[in-house]
Amino acid sequence: MTKPVRVFRVGVIGAGRVGAVLAAALRSAGHEVVAAAGESDASRARIDVLLPGVRAGKPTEVARRSDLLLLTVPDDMLSNVVTMLSASGAISEGQVVVHTSGRHGLAVLEPARAVGARTVAMHPAMTFTGTEVDLPRLSGCVFGVTADEADRDLAESLVVDLAGRAMWVPEGRRTLYHAGLAHGANHLVTLVAEAMEILSAAGAEDPAATLRPLLSAALDNALEDGDAALTGPIVRGDVETVRAHVAGLLADAPQTLPSYLAMAHATLDRSVTDGRLLPIRASKMLRVLAAAETSVEQGTGPR
Repeated sequence: MTKPVRVFRVGVIGAGRVGAVLAAALRSAGHEVVAAAGESDASRARIDVLLPGVRAGKPTEVARRSDLLLLTVPDDMLSNVVTMLSASGAISEGQVVVHTSGRHGLAVLEPARAVGARTVAMHPAMTFTGTEVDLPRLSGCVFGVTADEADRDLAESLVVDLAGRAMWVPEGRRTLYHAGLAHGANHLVTLVAEAMEILSAAGAEDPAATLRPLLSAALDNALEDGDAALTGPIVRGDVETVRAHVAGLLADAPQTLPSYLAMAHATLDRSVTDGRLLPIRASKMLRVLAAAETSVEQGTGPR
């Protein structure tokens, strides 16, 4: 293990799935984790498992004991936490305050900066289980980082200590950055869960095993080739196949139809834009989708 450039006394507030794992990774990199705060039973259990021997305490105590404060609370709580800690004197001049929100940048940390702290936004572009399984997954993980010019070397050194790679995100683009990740990862989970529901309705005993090779190949192809990876009835212009899909979903998996129609529209638009589907075929496809939407609105399909 290479010793970090500077060894920090790390405190983590919000020992959830992200916070406990990042603190454990910083400890493995040579930093000293001195305290952690977590309100739920699950958070306290993570402290015990991932950070054995680390003292659990109140947020103000954790902040006062650390020179690197890791804030891994939910986005909507972050502003209140920073304001409370700064106003109480728990954050001090020269302290490094890092949050892991994807949406927020440096503005939410302004109360800490106003009392002399160095501030960094550092969001890991990864989904977490909150267990030891996550630790090796950090290797090569991209962190969306926003920092003042004077703090860029500090921010990059922390990402290196976490075995990650820094992606510099301008302050005004944080929300867009996070939306891209959420649309790709969170909505993918919903899409896959619905696909498994449809396959179950079709009689598949193991929908996940049926989908895994197909989805793995589709994801790899999409990441490599973008729209050129599109296959299937819409890009081929198979109107009657899509009509049959809609009828089948209405009959046996109606809860999945709204998202099927939304994704079909998006796929149709992209297929026309890149020239793979002629407008005359697209217009026929559009009429099928519109008819299905009308049936939903009129109450003959799912609401």
